[in-house]
Amino acid sequence: MAEITAAAVKALREETGLPMMECKQALIESNGDKEAAKKTLREKGKKTMSMRSDRETAAGRMGTFTDVKAGVGAMIELQCESPPVANFEEFIALANDLAKQLATGPGAKTTEELLAQPSPSKAGHKLQEQWDDLTNRTREVFRIARMLRVDVAAGGYAHHTGTDGVLVEVTGGNQQLANEVAMHVAAMRPAVVAIEHLDAGDIEKEREILMNAARGEGKPENIIAKMVEGRMKNYYAEKVLNEQPFVKDDKQTVGKVATAAGMKINKFHHWRLGQG
Repeated sequence: MAEITAAAVKALREETGLPMMECKQALIESNGDKEAAKKTLREKGKKTMSMRSDRETAAGRMGTFTDVKAGVGAMIELQCESPPVANFEEFIALANDLAKQLATGPGAKTTEELLAQPSPSKAGHKLQEQWDDLTNRTREVFRIARMLRVDVAAGGYAHHTGTDGVLVEVTGGNQQLANEVAMHVAAMRPAVVAIEHLDAGDIEKEREILMNAARGEGKPENIIAKMVEGRMKNYYAEKVLNEQPFVKDDKQTVGKVATAAGMKINKFHHWRLGQG
């Protein structure tokens, strides 16, 4: 049997983040072969985590990847058990790697299909290995609650807390502006892209409410219609992305900024953690 040195145990611990005794035992079982020991630790970790699969995953974060030029985008909701793990640098990297591979790879309909694909940031490794190593280290259950891929030009944004994620499908424009529009959606929470996407019945109800309010104020009938149309602009600014003052320049609407840049906003997807 190969000698298991303290240096070898320390090196394995630094690479895996696992306790010294677990690393030493894995090296003993693998006759000193570090890569085999990693595999042993990974398999033991999977067995441990399989017994915890019913745990609640109330924390987590969104991962996004978009490329206007390539015409791809993806977003995933990666859940874990606690906020500290959700803010762990390697967990953030995993969420982003999952989104990048989903966008740039062959696609996937299930977690298993995605995890079987290569890791974008760890050459020579599958996403499954990256996932297993991190769940083994954190001892927390991970779940992909949602994943979405769009095969169109898109902008993306994930809030630094990880609780909000946005993909914006566009035609034309540039990556920076598409990303900024996605950030705007996360901040201002519009309901639709354009006025014509609003429910006609809801518009008429709002108009009727405003007309009744104007009459209640004693306004003359001959000016009520003009007043109502003016006040409807506030309603549209609350609900409609193109009509909202742009968060980066509130002197212009999002629609006007997009038009000036030769960009059309077609659709957006706004996810909030745990609300899918």
